Amino acid sequence: MTEQQEWTSLSAQTPRPSRLGSPELTEQGLRTVGYLPNAHIASVVYLGEQLAKPVLIEGPAGTGKTELAKSVALMSGMRLIRLQCYEGLDEAKALYEWNYKKQLLRIQAGQAGGTRDPAEAAAWSDLESDIFSEEFLLSRPLLAAIRSPEPVVLLIDEVDRLEVEAEALLLEVLSDYQVSIPELGTITATQTPLVFLTSNNSRELTEALKRRCLYLYLDYPSVEREQEIVRSRVPGIGERLAVQISGLVRSLRTIDLKKRPSVSETIDLANTLFLLGAEEITPELAVDTLHILLKYQSDIEKAAAELTAKR
Repeated sequence: MTEQQEWTSLSAQTPRPSRLGSPELTEQGLRTVGYLPNAHIASVVYLGEQLAKPVLIEGPAGTGKTELAKSVALMSGMRLIRLQCYEGLDEAKALYEWNYKKQLLRIQAGQAGGTRDPAEAAAWSDLESDIFSEEFLLSRPLLAAIRSPEPVVLLIDEVDRLEVEAEALLLEVLSDYQVSIPELGTITATQTPLVFLTSNNSRELTEALKRRCLYLYLDYPSVEREQEIVRSRVPGIGERLAVQISGLVRSLRTIDLKKRPSVSETIDLANTLFLLGAEEITPELAVDTLHILLKYQSDIEKAAAELTAKR
């Protein structure tokens, strides 16, 4: 099927029953659980559900990618199943594995008192089919999402940390929402999970993975949106202080740092200053609290020098 045919096929699909309602209701629902999206974010999330397509979310670390998936699960009432990716992740941790200890006990019980004759060989054939059955199967996150009788949100977090070869584990699941198990056959989802993949852009993902997904890029928020996030997460904080916090963080993100401050660290600073009873950020206070926003000593020293120079 060509890309044009695939797009035509998607466009002709009958709208699916939605747990999210509409892009507007999706945006409202996310706001009710404390996530502040823009219209574009809400629209991509809604389309991911309607088109039964995974949503690939890329962007710098700390821009709310993982939190978006968690918030969709919370607002929709769906269970969240999370696969945390890391270098060396294999099929046994991502898809499924067999309960080898339980299988061994079953084999020992089946062979107890037996003799090696044709009848025993037939018994072993029966035993082999028995130990590779549902009773001995351990579902890992991908299979658990496929087998779930109720709709779930599947979060495949930091997919860029996988080796390229390991991405192949995801392709069948993301294309057809099924898992092939040689001993049992193909297990196909009775419901379509809402899938989110997150990436911090530490490496380029394969085209095979990308073309199966809708794409969403989350950058650091604008100053105005970050002020709104601060006021939402730190109720009671003063307007002036919220403006100063977002301005300080934005200025730090323009410096060449090893790690720029994330939105969660902005919230940490807001909570800290609120608890300290600060009404504004003085130059001295900005320097003294850099350790909350920055996590490398070289970054703290560089930022302190910049702030001091601007006095």
